[in-house]
Amino acid sequence: MGFSLNGFLSSVFGNKATRDIKAIKPIVEKILEVYPEIQKLDNDALRAKTLEIRQYLQDQVKDERAKIDAINEKIQNTDIDRRQPLFDEIDKIESKILDKFEDALNEVLPTVFAIVKDTARRFTENEEVVVTATDFDRELAATKNYVRIEGDKAIWLNHWQAGGNDTVWNMVHYNVQLFGGIVLHQGKIAEMATGEGKTLVATLPVFLNALTGNGVHVVTVNDYLAKRDSEWMGPLYQFHGLSVDCIDKHRPNSNERRKAYQADITFGTNNEFGFDYLRDNMAMSPAELVQRMHNYAIVDEVDSVLIDDARTPLIISGPVPKGDNQMFEEFRPIVEKLVEAQKKLATQYLADARRLIDSENKEDVDAGFLSLFRAHKALPKNKPLIKFLSEQGVKAGMLKVEEYYMENNNRRMPEATDPLFFVIDEKAKSVEMTDKGNQLIADIVGNDELFVLPDITAQMSALEGMGLSEDEKLAKKDELLQDYAIKSERVHTIQQLLKAYTLFERDDDYVVMDGEVKIVDEQTGRIMEGRRWSDGLHQAVEAKERVKIEAATQTFATITLQNYFRMYHKLAGMTGTAITEAGEFWDIYKLDVVEIPTNRPIARVDMEDRVYKTKREKYKAVIEEVERMVNAGRPVLVGTTSVEISEMLSKMLTMRKIEHNVLNAKLHQKEADIVAQAGQRSIVTIATNMAGRGTDIKLSPEVKQAGGLAIIGTERHESRRVDRQLRGRAGRQGDPGSSVFFVSLEDNLMRLFGSERIANVMDKLGFEEGEMIESSMISKSIERAQKKVEENNFGIRKRLLEYDDVMNKQRKVIYERRRHALMGQRIGMDISNMIWERCVNIVQNNGYEGMQEEFRSVLAMEVPFTYEQFDDKSRDELEDIAFDAAIAAFKRKTEIFAQKAYPVIKEVYETKGAMYDNILVPITDGRRMYQISVPLKEAYETQGHSIVLAFEKAILLHSIDNAWKENLRALDDLKTSVQNASYEQKDPLLIFKLESVKLFDSMVNDINYNTVSVLMRCQLPVEDSEEVREAPAQVEETPRSKMKETKEDITEAGQEPIDTRAQENHQPVVNEQPKIGRNDPCPCGSGKKYKNCHGKGL
Repeated sequence: MGFSLNGFLSSVFGNKATRDIKAIKPIVEKILEVYPEIQKLDNDALRAKTLEIRQYLQDQVKDERAKIDAINEKIQNTDIDRRQPLFDEIDKIESKILDKFEDALNEVLPTVFAIVKDTARRFTENEEVVVTATDFDRELAATKNYVRIEGDKAIWLNHWQAGGNDTVWNMVHYNVQLFGGIVLHQGKIAEMATGEGKTLVATLPVFLNALTGNGVHVVTVNDYLAKRDSEWMGPLYQFHGLSVDCIDKHRPNSNERRKAYQADITFGTNNEFGFDYLRDNMAMSPAELVQRMHNYAIVDEVDSVLIDDARTPLIISGPVPKGDNQMFEEFRPIVEKLVEAQKKLATQYLADARRLIDSENKEDVDAGFLSLFRAHKALPKNKPLIKFLSEQGVKAGMLKVEEYYMENNNRRMPEATDPLFFVIDEKAKSVEMTDKGNQLIADIVGNDELFVLPDITAQMSALEGMGLSEDEKLAKKDELLQDYAIKSERVHTIQQLLKAYTLFERDDDYVVMDGEVKIVDEQTGRIMEGRRWSDGLHQAVEAKERVKIEAATQTFATITLQNYFRMYHKLAGMTGTAITEAGEFWDIYKLDVVEIPTNRPIARVDMEDRVYKTKREKYKAVIEEVERMVNAGRPVLVGTTSVEISEMLSKMLTMRKIEHNVLNAKLHQKEADIVAQAGQRSIVTIATNMAGRGTDIKLSPEVKQAGGLAIIGTERHESRRVDRQLRGRAGRQGDPGSSVFFVSLEDNLMRLFGSERIANVMDKLGFEEGEMIESSMISKSIERAQKKVEENNFGIRKRLLEYDDVMNKQRKVIYERRRHALMGQRIGMDISNMIWERCVNIVQNNGYEGMQEEFRSVLAMEVPFTYEQFDDKSRDELEDIAFDAAIAAFKRKTEIFAQKAYPVIKEVYETKGAMYDNILVPITDGRRMYQISVPLKEAYETQGHSIVLAFEKAILLHSIDNAWKENLRALDDLKTSVQNASYEQKDPLLIFKLESVKLFDSMVNDINYNTVSVLMRCQLPVEDSEEVREAPAQVEETPRSKMKETKEDITEAGQEPIDTRAQENHQPVVNEQPKIGRNDPCPCGSGKKYKNCHGKGL
């Protein structure tokens, strides 16, 4: 037995899991020490203890909040150009408040966790919990049937509706769940096995952190779980006066959703939290905002949300002019001819390879392997090719050829690939045209230049020597760039269509339902409603399938989930499978993964992988294993990686007359019923990976006696997490069970990343058809292949994040400036900074004559210094003089504006105040007229100054939104165009970063120029109260009905929500309370009639 350094270090220092638990153990001991004292408290004293802790927490930051109030008062009397240090001080104090809260929460943690645990015990042991009624109890009693008021008492029942079922509370936290709660509070990821009660564990840190009043977000993967968990766990929090709501129950931008965010604890889906952030940053008034600060979030199924979903950004988009004018249908026939020609070529190369490799002549054999390599680069997913590669020694021979042509940085690769029409890299999911392919397209369309990208740099250089005038040169440059853009779009369209035809397979990567192409999630097998591939790939697949091609849209707002969740002050997560991605969680989110011990030892038997040479042998063995398990009286869950395989296995089982259920992306409406039966004796369930996550399969006693649930995986997934999720369906809470994976050398994972050692071993040992290898060495080799894929996928995600990080830095600056404009408090400071920037820009970039022109056109004033001063003073001194003069001019103009407006406003208020709430005030900058809506009463009370502020807000928001939309469009175009840089041996990301900085600087310059030039010229053309009109309801530039949100939604319209987690056999809910009549006494106990109390307005 060899020496293992890791094993030696673990024996001396313990492994990470052991060290993590050892560090947390003293805190758990403190909780258990406090718990008996908490148990002694009566119900009222228990609730009073919570109130006492809430007050204690607020007292810890009382002094800091008083300082903030004092600074805010000081700001009102400070010049706008001197407010920045005061706002910086407020930001520092707010950061200090969060730190003080964190220290105080750690101090009260043992007592609070003990309170939550004992509250759960009281609800478990008592059908009714009686307390002295508070106003909060009375509010709840009016709307919830698990609280009723009798005199001065509130009676809390221990059963309530959750997810459409009447649930009886019967859970008390185990000690190991206390470990999980501490990990979540510390802002880490708690990895807990299936059935260990993650939802209950989360109640501990959620309750604790909600006591600060800063808000806690509980994030789930679908809206059904968000609604169910808010109802299921809600009473535990509400019993102690904490408010609970779920954003997915309410319409976006509604008062109800705003109220949900104001709750102490807010449940919701990852997508809706992200979309609300984007919607808030498109709001036109503070009243439209729904979110508050991003304080603390716990993400359920954190690996699914922060890793699998993190690739796809959330996008709010709108129509663009000629958005349906696309080339996919036009070029589809060309690509079909190209693909058909490649198929014939690949078939011929494969036939030549079969013939030549069997030859006795070494030169023929070498030529045969070269033909085989060409067939592989032509169509790697060709099934006859895959089958041939599984034969003895074939793949090893082809790989030697590949190594030869890849030497010296692929220098000789063109010799192998030039005879093809295009080259496919299946690992990178890329397609590259060859000269032969370009020539074929040119022959088809009868134009050699139509799809050839010109050398734009050489063409631009050639213009310099033509002796053209500046205007002619500019016109010619525009013509060249336009030609390049059109050809680039054609090439891009052809490439995306080639990808659609050669790399994306129907019923595997996507399904076609109701005339739409719907993506199938490779991790879960579920349909991802509303999700679309980017860069025109989705339109290419739509063209391939001959369904309606969706029109192109323009991005209005976008963010990745990675960047959204990194905004939280504290972030935590829970899942059953995070440890394999621990490195990525730390690199991107700085989240540590801690493994929590199980309450009972896992009794599941995990067998070694069974490896076969071909898929046919493997599937035959799978069916035989299923038959053996059924005869033993055990339920079987067969996991597949695609719809196609699940349907094929279903046919094979039907031929054997074995009853079974099928669950895949096409049939996910039946999920709840199928999963409910999956734990019964001899029931066979075939499921794509969707059965792996969040699915609890409960076993009957006779099934446990027979050996429990048998998990049979038909293929190793490229991600170890998905395989672990599937395995985790068996062995729940100490249940017996087993798991085994069947693998073939033809599987995608083995084909692309599998170790050649396995193939060589099978070749050398002379394995016959149907024989298999089963050993720990082989299983470890397969796991190494999975690690390769995970590293590759991590690289892709990190690359995407780097692109989004560029946009995210810009987004933070723009959204912060936009929020300042919207709220109005810091708008003066931002305008002051803009005026300073314009002054610097004018002084630095102009001579005296140029300055005169710029000062007049931008700042509407004369140069504030003489020609002599211009010569004598430094540029820094001139900037200060210019800024002081510009700020003084701006203040003077706004004051004059308010003075002129006030008499008009006064007359309107005094004569028509009862008629109007809001009025339209026309304001002009001499170029165009702006209609500004202002509250009439506020304008009167501020003597016209609120009109100035409303005008500043409107102009800033208009300038920022227009510039940001144009910038996003430019960044999208840039991201596409920089990919061509790889052909010139340049890094596209580096070019993207450099060019995006130029775009951002240009955008900020435009915002500053447009804003300052309008604000410095504002005038009131109306001095007659008769011309003042009432303001209509606000009209958006792009109505929300025309905006499109790209998102994932687990439930379809008209389909019942699904819960596949363990359920008791619930009966339909019957509301035992009689219906309340409008004239009946209100249930809150106030003594008023229902219609005059909580029934008011209903």
